[in-house]
Amino acid sequence: MQNNNKPFMLVLSSPSGAGKTTLTKKIQESDNSFEVSVSHTTRKARPNEVDGIDYHFVSNKKFQQLIDEKAFYEYAKIFDNYYGSSKSSINKITEKGNNVLFDIDWQGAEQLTNHKELNLLKIFILPPSIKELEKRLISRNQDDKDAIKRRLNAYSQDITHSKSYDHVLVNDKVESCFNEIKKIISDHLKKKN
Repeated sequence: MQNNNKPFMLVLSSPSGAGKTTLTKKIQESDNSFEVSVSHTTRKARPNEVDGIDYHFVSNKKFQQLIDEKAFYEYAKIFDNYYGSSKSSINKITEKGNNVLFDIDWQGAEQLTNHKELNLLKIFILPPSIKELEKRLISRNQDDKDAIKRRLNAYSQDITHSKSYDHVLVNDKVESCFNEIKKIISDHLKKKN
C-alpha cells in the first residue's frame, strides 16, 4: 500500500469504544508505510501506557504553551482533557516518506481539514449499535460508570459529524472492517497515482 507520491494522512475517528484504536494498530502492523501520530494529552497515563509511545503526557500549562506557539495541526478538549497532534511530530513522519495515521475525534479531523496542504483520507467508524458500544466500554474496563455514561451521551453528537468524512464504516467484526479500510486505502492510492 506504499504511496509513491506525497505521503497522505489517514484519519480514523469514532465514538469512544467503537474500535478505532484496535483498527489503527492493525493498519500499522500490516503496512509499515503508516506511522501513528502520537498525540499530546493532558490526561493521566493509564497503567499500561508509555509516555512517547501511546501519548506525550504533558501538564495543562505545557499544553497551553504549545497552543500559544501554534504547535498543533489540531487539538481539542475531550472529557476534561486536551489532546493534540503536533506539527513537528507529523512532519517527522512525512519527511521520512511515511503516511500518517491519526486516531482522533471529529473535532481534530475538522481542524485538519482546514489545512488545505494536507493530503487527507477520513474514515468514520461506527459501532453496530449503542447497546454494543456500551458493552464494549464496560468490557474494556478503562472507565468508571460516570465516564461510560458521558461517553454514551456523547455518542449521538459524535455520529452527526460522520457526514463530513470520506467514508463511514460499521465495525461489527474487526477483521471485516479492517479489510474494508485496506480496500479504501488501496482505491485512494490508485486515484492519487
